[in-house]
Amino acid sequence: MNGLDEMEWMALRARLEGARAALLSQLADDLDRSADVRVPLPHEAEASPADNASQRTLNALVHEAAEHTARQLHIVRHALAKFDDRSYGLCERCGETIGYSRLDARPEARLCIACQTLLEQQRR
Repeated sequence: MNGLDEMEWMALRARLEGARAALLSQLADDLDRSADVRVPLPHEAEASPADNASQRTLNALVHEAAEHTARQLHIVRHALAKFDDRSYGLCERCGETIGYSRLDARPEARLCIACQTLLEQQRR
């Protein structure tokens, strides 16, 4: 199994469901902000180069925030899906249990500490 007792299982699931709700709300806010970003119409007077640069930077930041929120939402949804097939709490690499302390710190964790450490060392 996954080494979690029923209380731990339920608490972690509730935290992930709360995170999903918060991320959905944040994504809606990000998309609203994205819709509010003004793009000048072709017939309007050209703004100064500094204003154009500021507008492009703002557009990029709003878009980046929405992408980050969407990625986080995907990660949380993946973790929640693992509850349905009872694989939550198992390392996706080695199949061993992920310790409760790690899941308590990062409920969306996909790898045990050993596999995560190995992955990070390989990335260097």
